[in-house]
Amino acid sequence: MKPLLRIFRRISLVAPLLLAAPCLAAPASAPASNKPPIHVEADRMVSMKNDNAVLFSGNVDAKQGQLVIRAAEMTVYYLSNEEKAKLPQSEERSLKKLFASGNVEIQNDGMTGTGDKMEYYEAERKMILIGNSKVWQDNNLVTGHTVVVFLDQGKSIVERGEKKGERVKAFFYPGGEGPQSGQQQ
Repeated sequence: MKPLLRIFRRISLVAPLLLAAPCLAAPASAPASNKPPIHVEADRMVSMKNDNAVLFSGNVDAKQGQLVIRAAEMTVYYLSNEEKAKLPQSEERSLKKLFASGNVEIQNDGMTGTGDKMEYYEAERKMILIGNSKVWQDNNLVTGHTVVVFLDQGKSIVERGEKKGERVKAFFYPGGEGPQSGQQQ
């Protein structure tokens, strides 16, 4: 499951940059980043300053390099100035948490993950796909109700749903055989 961790690590890179949306009027002389630019498209964006959040809704499509996140809606919560002041000086971050819902799809480096919802918590570096969760890589597939990935621990957990008969399922195809990403099992 180490490749699964890579996809979620890359998401942790894109999420703080999504916070740049409310600062679109920043000076052009801002320092350049070594990271690829982030491109977010949606039907609507609402900045909620009192909640320290930005809501993207309607066909949300966020891209950074090879990482792509698609959802019907994505809300990015960032740290308040007071919360940032409490962080150690060595830790510079703005992201608090990120929620996505509605046909969530994450693609990165040959890996695809889907679910009804996605939650990401920066302090814990924890990513959760919830509801009809599926993760593909090289035609191999793992499914369950919930997929939880602890990015810094190299640990992931796939859990079944509560309905009778729901189980975690894994399909492994040696030699690259089997169905392609996104096909039904």
